Amino acid sequence: MVPTSSELVNTPAAPRTDADEELLREDIRVLGGILGDIVREQSGDRVFDLVEKARTESFRLRRSEIDRSELEALFDGIDTADAIPVVRAFSHFSLLANLAEDLHRERRRAIYRREGAEPQDSTLAATYRKLENANLDTSTVAERLEGALVSPVITAHPTETRRRTVFEAIKRITGLMRERHRPDVDDTDRERIDLALRRQVLTLWQTAVIRLTRPRLETEIDVGLRYYDMSLFEVIPALNAEIRRELRSRWPNSELLAEPILRTGSWIGGDRDGNPYVTAEVVRTATRRAAYTAIGYYLAELGQLKQELSMSDRLVTVSDTVNALADASGDESPFRSDEPYRRAINGIMGRLTATAQRVLDEIPPAAREAGLDPYIRPGELQADLTAISDSLRGHSDGILADDRLATLIEAVHTFGFHLSGLDMRQNSDTHEKVVAELLAWAGVHDDYTSLDEDERVAILARELGTRRPLLRPDATLSDLATGELGIIRAAAHAIDDLGADAVPHYIVSMCSSVSDMLEAAVLLKEAGILDPGNIDTAPSSPVRVVPLFETIDDLRHGAETLRATLDVPGYRELVRAQGDRHEVMLGYSDSNKDGGYLTANWALYRAELDLVAAAQETGIRLRLFHGRGGTVGRGGGPSYEAILAQPPGAVNGSLRITEQGEVISAKYAEPGMARRNLESLLAATVESTLLDVEGLGDNAERAYAILDEIADRSRDAYTDLVQRTPGFLEYFRTSTPLAEIGALNIGSRPSSRKQTSSLADLRAIPWVLSWTQSRVMLPGWYGTGTALHEWVGDNDERLAELSDLYRRWPFFHSVLSNMAMVLAKSDVGLAARYASLVPDTAVRDLVYGKLRDEHARTIAMYKAITGYDDLAGDNPALQRSVHNRFPYLEPLNHLQVELLRRYRSGDDSPLVRRAIHMTMNGLATALRNTG
Repeated sequence: MVPTSSELVNTPAAPRTDADEELLREDIRVLGGILGDIVREQSGDRVFDLVEKARTESFRLRRSEIDRSELEALFDGIDTADAIPVVRAFSHFSLLANLAEDLHRERRRAIYRREGAEPQDSTLAATYRKLENANLDTSTVAERLEGALVSPVITAHPTETRRRTVFEAIKRITGLMRERHRPDVDDTDRERIDLALRRQVLTLWQTAVIRLTRPRLETEIDVGLRYYDMSLFEVIPALNAEIRRELRSRWPNSELLAEPILRTGSWIGGDRDGNPYVTAEVVRTATRRAAYTAIGYYLAELGQLKQELSMSDRLVTVSDTVNALADASGDESPFRSDEPYRRAINGIMGRLTATAQRVLDEIPPAAREAGLDPYIRPGELQADLTAISDSLRGHSDGILADDRLATLIEAVHTFGFHLSGLDMRQNSDTHEKVVAELLAWAGVHDDYTSLDEDERVAILARELGTRRPLLRPDATLSDLATGELGIIRAAAHAIDDLGADAVPHYIVSMCSSVSDMLEAAVLLKEAGILDPGNIDTAPSSPVRVVPLFETIDDLRHGAETLRATLDVPGYRELVRAQGDRHEVMLGYSDSNKDGGYLTANWALYRAELDLVAAAQETGIRLRLFHGRGGTVGRGGGPSYEAILAQPPGAVNGSLRITEQGEVISAKYAEPGMARRNLESLLAATVESTLLDVEGLGDNAERAYAILDEIADRSRDAYTDLVQRTPGFLEYFRTSTPLAEIGALNIGSRPSSRKQTSSLADLRAIPWVLSWTQSRVMLPGWYGTGTALHEWVGDNDERLAELSDLYRRWPFFHSVLSNMAMVLAKSDVGLAARYASLVPDTAVRDLVYGKLRDEHARTIAMYKAITGYDDLAGDNPALQRSVHNRFPYLEPLNHLQVELLRRYRSGDDSPLVRRAIHMTMNGLATALRNTG
């Protein structure tokens, strides 16, 4: 039988309280009170009473004062029209509680700074201190940080459920709450602020949070770009300048970080793996809109700079270079005849406007038409700006040069004209089909797909050794081949117009062989991006081929695949011409779906160890690209700890990392948050590169052997559930809102790569999101408890060994800590409610029983290894969040189950569908990094 009693309710320990904790509770009370008043005013006393009853009963349930069935009864048969405002009330409260918690963390950091406390881990200040204590010599630092790069890559993976309008309202509420806590605010001010808060919460209440239609790719492109104006233009150049300055001050004359270490990337508009909506025109739109954002920002800043630099040449002596810029500007205004800086800037704006006219479809509003020649490359613009800076310093105006102008110079150096590199990505199966068609058309081979791997590699290697194209302009191809080549040619045009960094990578999804990598290279050659060279010239390509190893087996053989590809002479010559650097992407989502949480994490660690060894053997410098999602089941979790948990040599001065879904807004919606998150990426990268952070010493091989065995046991337990348990797929599809997620308008991509019912073809995102909504959160823990329990058995020494690894080894600590975070947010009692949706009682009892037992087993092993009595024992912020906020999720889950049952019974009215989608939105918002 599936239990539904209150004994299955997670009851976390209450967090400690202090003055600042009380401020957090006060914020929650204020915002909750305003929301409650608005619910009463807008929806009436009956709805308000139902919301209030649900709230109080949820807290009583958490205190084990009532049985869960009593709360369930509250919503049995509820009218859908009444359910909707209840769902909205609890969803908005979760959103406001998130806001209050963010402000709380902000206050805590301010307190630490005011009190002069030691810098906290994950800050650059703490990193600098650690480096000072490490006694590193200049040559070591310079060698390890050569070509350093930290690149967050924004993707459009469909887990962001909120609209921009909601972000704007939350931003305004946040500002008002900050003002409310200022020490100089009196009662009159507080009344004014509370009235303004009421207006904003009312606006939020009356704004539809669910999109009526699925967003188009063009919309997603613009959504990704909005974070530059919101925070990234302000934060990234400042961080690049700071870390360069701080490192050079510690290692003078080293010329460290000559290129900006922090640079962004994007997949939005270039990732066509399973997304048929990515076309050549979309690639053009993505690259041009990015360039518009960058050039528009430069023009606006130049306009401000022109107003600031009003110096007269009657009072200061400017450099000859600036005078030359002024004379060439075309600015003949008699009012500025003695203002060389303003005239020079007008000339710069004129040339930049000409650049915009050359490469953009739309001219930014701050443009200045002057009939001047365009800048072809951003280095020319940077040189002119630097000339102004040098001139200012020449007449002792360094404090002016170090302000807006310095930031603008750093921005141009960082963002160029392209803003961020757009990655192309496609599945290896598609490449195979297209290359086969091209080879057949050219008469090279009629049936490429029938060849074995060695035969394929031989043909592809020959093609990469000649500049002869496979096609003529009049070639007639299938829609698939025409579309794929069109996309790559559009990328070539972007590179020609905006520079080599506009499209820097071509990622091969589901890469498992040498031919998978060479096929992508052949397509780049056919589009004119890759030049094979000849006897006198080396091969060249501004775009690097990046294999993406995603499944457990592909991860295990990734190093072997890389070595074998580098054994192909033409490919090795290309990599040598690219500076002997090679990037490899690791897939967290599909590996987790393939092998389970612990197995996937260990397979990734092992793959990195093997890839580092392969890089050393082949003489290349490896850069890893981590395809992490927002959820723990997709590689998410705190970035600083995750980077420190990488094996020795895996970071090596650079890394790229995907930022997906709701995590993007959580990290980059405002400058303070953006600074903290980017700073943590930089801090972890520098520490992992320059310091010994693994902590295993001579015990590494023993630790690796232990994890090898535990990971194998975990995979067996996971596979037993997912593949060998009768009816598992039926349980998954009927106990979760999987089918309904496909109709939620949160992304442009389909939820499956192919139109099948296979679990293998299901994208990792709906897999994780479905289990999250039902509060099982299976991808973040299943199989781990059994594996640990079986390995330890009754052996106390083995348990002590795992406890020691937890304390000393960042990888193992991170794996268990992230798992505990997921378990703390899971709820097997609520999962039982979802299990009741499964029609087949035998399947329901079998699968739910396994989930329940493994859940208990995993918690028990976590507590035994760590010594904590509570899942949030090492995470006070999580403990506080669970205590303050999670009772408000309970009604959302109960209402979702009730509405799903109603919908599946035949009531498919628009109102029911809308209500279901609203529960999904509310839960995803509330659960944050597991939603």
